[in-house]
Amino acid sequence: MQILVALGVMSLLWFGLDGQQALRLLARADPMWLGAAMLALTAQTVLSALRWRLTARQLDQSIPLTHAIGEYYLAQVVNQSLPGGVLGDAGRAVRARHQAGLRRAGAAVAIERLAGQVALFLVLAAGALAVTVLPGGLALPNWVLGLIGTLLAGGLVVVVALGGAGQLPGRAGTAARDLRGALRVTLLAPGALPRQAALNLAITAANLAAFAFCARATGTALSVTETAVLVPLILLTMILPLTVSGWGLREGAAAGLFPLVGASAQAGLAASLAFGLMFLASTLPGLLVLLAQRHDRRAPVPVPVSATTAQADP
Repeated sequence: MQILVALGVMSLLWFGLDGQQALRLLARADPMWLGAAMLALTAQTVLSALRWRLTARQLDQSIPLTHAIGEYYLAQVVNQSLPGGVLGDAGRAVRARHQAGLRRAGAAVAIERLAGQVALFLVLAAGALAVTVLPGGLALPNWVLGLIGTLLAGGLVVVVALGGAGQLPGRAGTAARDLRGALRVTLLAPGALPRQAALNLAITAANLAAFAFCARATGTALSVTETAVLVPLILLTMILPLTVSGWGLREGAAAGLFPLVGASAQAGLAASLAFGLMFLASTLPGLLVLLAQRHDRRAPVPVPVSATTAQADP
């Protein structure tokens, strides 16, 4: 169903927004800016692996750096290829369970991904505040302000609900208290907070820059403020489990929001297609990790030679 939804939305956008024009913009895309987007997305993946490693370390898990990067690439390519958008992360947690158990490994993965979404929300809030307070900036229509307000209010409700859930009896209250404790240890502990803040800011900046570079490659220059306000709204559609990796929803959001900066809906569609293709290409090293793991599993296990047998050999 998610594949069908993605194909259906993309078809509606293609025929409703002159997909041929978007394709022409994509065909003329500047390879230099596309290369910059690829570098930004590669940096995002490596920094995300470092964030996972730091989060896991706060939960008493030790993950070697090269292993963390390889596992993150593998999770990315699975998330980009299969419906749901979280199967790669689930696999990452399962494969990291041997040291501290599945519950703690799953918590490290979930908190690490949650931290990224929180950072995106904070950048969105800061950008919306800046364009609202500062004169002469991006003029946002009421429906966009209402959408931003709804998203931020929803996030605040989740935080308040998590705080109150700890008072519940039984398993629900225990789970909420455990989650709050894990969040404090991984994100708010004095030794972790500065590094988490720096990593999340850098990861979010890399993601937003990658989309802005793709927009520039297809002919639309976004300012820093425009990128901080519009691009988070576009990228947040990728977490909705309605299509495969946000395809279709992301393009629809870009086509609807780009006219706010004086660009055409076709330009938004072309920029989002370029970003999706660059994101997919940036995850391809995950296939090498998968092939390497399959090779290791197929390799014959050496049979140890006993001391008696070794001495009897001529």
